[in-house]
Amino acid sequence: MLTLLEALNKTTLYFEGKGVENSRLNAELLFAHVLQCRRLDLYLQFELPMSEETLASLRPLVKRRSRREPWQYIVGHTDFFNGSLKVDNRALIPRPETEELIELVTERLSNPPPRILDLGTGSGAIAIALARHFGDTHVLAVDGSRSALELAGENICSAGLAGSVATCRSDWFEKVDGLFDLIISNPPYLSANEWESAQPEVREHEPRQALVAENSGLACLNQIVDEAGSYLSPAGLVALETGPDQHEALMARAVRGGYEKTESIKDLSGRNRFILLWSGQD
Repeated sequence: MLTLLEALNKTTLYFEGKGVENSRLNAELLFAHVLQCRRLDLYLQFELPMSEETLASLRPLVKRRSRREPWQYIVGHTDFFNGSLKVDNRALIPRPETEELIELVTERLSNPPPRILDLGTGSGAIAIALARHFGDTHVLAVDGSRSALELAGENICSAGLAGSVATCRSDWFEKVDGLFDLIISNPPYLSANEWESAQPEVREHEPRQALVAENSGLACLNQIVDEAGSYLSPAGLVALETGPDQHEALMARAVRGGYEKTESIKDLSGRNRFILLWSGQD
């Protein structure tokens, strides 16, 4: 009978042969999921005998990961901004960079913005994180995908935020009314070429429409920059996650669009990633 350590080692080697990055970490995540423990708890029970029942539960998950399906889709959830979200292929897996965007916004807004618009909400990650952080706010979470909105709704209900976060199926601003104190978005910004060169986990499993935009990845960002001002309250803020090579064009567009103040901010890896646009009206 294999011990936990032996089974982990065999799975790690198997993943390495399939080209899975961070093979050991991925093996540990799947084992912790099946054993219903924290990943670090695995280190306290390396000599645990692996029953055939446990191995039978692991095998299909290991097979799915070897086919480069993201581990988050396999286990069905992921951690995001001090919470846990249900994830599946109805929406993009939330990234650490998007957590950075939320941190930037919460640092700059000392008072809860009464109305927040989350454009392209996907799993609902941004809307839920902001509703939890600010408490006294109302968030409208918008997406053009019916299936993504269903997933967002499930996460909103699980978080107990149905009274704070509403959803709306809309092509960006198409069905949005009123003014918002914060408009935030992680829209599609990959070019077609970037999509083709992406890892199989992304290209073969995540929804293309949540990642790729026309015009070298700028189409959705340009639309948001052009139209957001009409939905922004006095002294309101637009916060966007972008591609690293898109900032110069977007900043010039924002200045032409009449935003009073613009900020271009790098992510933790030093790449241009976030744009903040302020209406500047008192």
